[in-house]
Amino acid sequence: MLYMENIRHDFGNLRAVDDVTIDVQPGEVVCLLGPSGCGKSTLLRIAASLEELQQGRVLINGEDMRAPSGRLTPPERRNVGLMFQDSALFPHLSVLDNVAFGLDRLPARQRRERAMEFLDKLGMGAQAERYPHMLSGGQQQRVALARALAPGPGLMLLDEPFSALDARLRDRIRDDTLHLLKKAGAGTLLVTHDPEEAMFMADRIALMKDGRILQMDRPVDLYCNPVDPFVATFFGEVNRMEGVVENESVATPLGRVDARGIADGTPVLVMVRPEGVRVVVVGHPDSHHRESHVVMSRLLGRNSMLHICVHDEHNREFHMHSTMPGVFLPQENQRVELHLDQSQTFVFPLN
Repeated sequence: MLYMENIRHDFGNLRAVDDVTIDVQPGEVVCLLGPSGCGKSTLLRIAASLEELQQGRVLINGEDMRAPSGRLTPPERRNVGLMFQDSALFPHLSVLDNVAFGLDRLPARQRRERAMEFLDKLGMGAQAERYPHMLSGGQQQRVALARALAPGPGLMLLDEPFSALDARLRDRIRDDTLHLLKKAGAGTLLVTHDPEEAMFMADRIALMKDGRILQMDRPVDLYCNPVDPFVATFFGEVNRMEGVVENESVATPLGRVDARGIADGTPVLVMVRPEGVRVVVVGHPDSHHRESHVVMSRLLGRNSMLHICVHDEHNREFHMHSTMPGVFLPQENQRVELHLDQSQTFVFPLN
């Protein structure tokens, strides 16, 4: 549905997008994920023709958006639905008229029927005669989504559409949005800085840094098979340790970690997600021992976070975090054993 090839874009001396190639298939949700300033919104705006195409190609449904004459296809002729953080509703039009605005090719009666159809799908039919200022932020975003989807675009471009909403409302609206996008069958490019939102919404995620895509993959593959330390850390906290590869493994305070594929003698960074450190209580609390023990434990709702003090084979002290499911709150100085989940452990050569 969308193919962007070798896209580069500069703002003065700043390269915002650096040789990016990305695709979105029909019915697929692709998330552009990354920190502020990494180029993800610029890339989306280039796709929408809201930003000049300086270098590269943009194809929508197989059609090159730059004509042989060099002129770009304008936004209104790209069969693209747009939705932004600001709902950008017309304040002087009713909710119904806002949604019907982009349906000018239909007769008046069909415009109203189609607009009401999408308002009903999003639970906003009862608000049809109200005006935007009479709605909550969440209701305004639902209307904006209905307006974007009503013309039946083949491609949806969404730029941080849920970031201004409170957490509980955001969860509900993005769930409704995902359901409606999948039902409509539109290809979707969604910009977000929230890893959890990307993992919930996306079929594939393109993680960006400094204008480049570091890894584009399924959410499970980015989380479980990161190709770069930045990718590993972007999806949450990690415990960090350093070591040297010996016999295709590396010694850590948590035991030996598989390092196959990395040459012996290579200094490496070992990263372990907190959920990859399983804690088992042993013995009784003892403030004078030199074994692994609990420094602090806190309930975070669905999980418990433990701050653990660990000693390696040379009796050196290390501190790390473990995330355990449910309520698991051993007291301070409680002795523990730590068991490592290798699937949540990543090894990268140190540069």
